[in-house]
Amino acid sequence: MSALVSQPRLVTNGDVRLAVFEHGDPDGETLVLVHGWPDTHELWQHVIPHLAERFRIVSYDTRGAGATTAPTAVSAYALPELARDLFAVIDAVSPDAPVHVLAHDWGAVEAWEAVCEPGAERRIASYTSISGPNLDHLGAWMRRRLAERRPSGPLAQAAASGYTVLFQIPGVGTLPFRLGLWRIWPTFLRFFDRLDPTLVHPAPTLRADMITGLKRYRANIRPRLRSPRERRTDVPVQLILNRRDLAVRPVGYEDTERWVSDVRRRELPAGHWSPISHGADVARLTAEFVDDLRGTTAADSTEAGSA
Repeated sequence: MSALVSQPRLVTNGDVRLAVFEHGDPDGETLVLVHGWPDTHELWQHVIPHLAERFRIVSYDTRGAGATTAPTAVSAYALPELARDLFAVIDAVSPDAPVHVLAHDWGAVEAWEAVCEPGAERRIASYTSISGPNLDHLGAWMRRRLAERRPSGPLAQAAASGYTVLFQIPGVGTLPFRLGLWRIWPTFLRFFDRLDPTLVHPAPTLRADMITGLKRYRANIRPRLRSPRERRTDVPVQLILNRRDLAVRPVGYEDTERWVSDVRRRELPAGHWSPISHGADVARLTAEFVDDLRGTTAADSTEAGSA
């Protein structure tokens, strides 16, 4: 499948200009897609064709990636800034109606920040999260498990995400990418994630995106895991759990119901990059979630009318 072709529009959030792309049915419900590291909006090229007849699909290059502005300061990649980017896109493309959100990896971490903001339910109708935890929830869960002397889950996640320690060391963390990992990225994903390398279509900006994107790790992981905030949401959340994910272990979502009033869990026999390897399944689960919510809302309205 060839890369998606679309001319971007630019959405501004302060000094950042976000490259936003639209596909699908212009009259459909709006579905906003948020990619992670080190991807661009083209991560979704295996998902969009399965949703394009039903949804108006909006994807964008997150700050520091693809055609979007790349601030130099690490602080510019803190989660509140990234959440404001998402809200800026939502306000620009759907000012009068809430949108559905589907996000992966760091895009999912960013979207978690957004859905836990006060009043988010008025702007986001549903959130499907893949392989990207709420860092505050993760930090609180790790503290609870360790306090209860049940460290197996936190240790499993710490082992899986050990590479993030390297990523947070200035200079050292960028070394593999400066030395050429970007040149063999599809081959690397074949060994790391069992991906068919022919499905991987890296953006021409991959090397720069890899290096710049590491600022997300430096800006957020230690502060959030060290001092987790209480972050709750009434936005309905679907967790797509990839059973073979080597980077984000499903056990880390054990406490999600403590913080989210409506959580659904679905599983895929996939690795970390399921939007590439299982694009049709990701699309199906996302659409089913929206349908389930519509059915719930209709049932609630009927009951209210009968009362």
